[in-house]
Amino acid sequence: MVDHSFFLRMLFYSFFKSLVGKDVIVELKNDLSICGTLHSVDQFLNIKLTDISVSDSDKYPHMLSVKNCFIRGSVVRYCHIPAEEVDPALLMDATRKEAQQNKQSAGA
Repeated sequence: MVDHSFFLRMLFYSFFKSLVGKDVIVELKNDLSICGTLHSVDQFLNIKLTDISVSDSDKYPHMLSVKNCFIRGSVVRYCHIPAEEVDPALLMDATRKEAQQNKQSAGA
């Protein structure tokens, strides 16, 4: 049996690795939004941000003193990235390749 979530996770992992050094906004499942520079990402889509700020500092005053953070991938709701950093053609091509590999693996 093929683990499709593994292929999808690796596709996102490769994409996020290309965004290292770029500014992103990570929205967590608890409604906290953290802006910062993407420092690293791992195969579990855990994210490390540097030079962070929060969108609602009144609601999360304890975050004002935090400059860097590690975010577990399972608590991320959305990751907002600059539009100029996204190449739709490249993503569609990578998605097609992954789908083709999944189809071949399922048929094997």
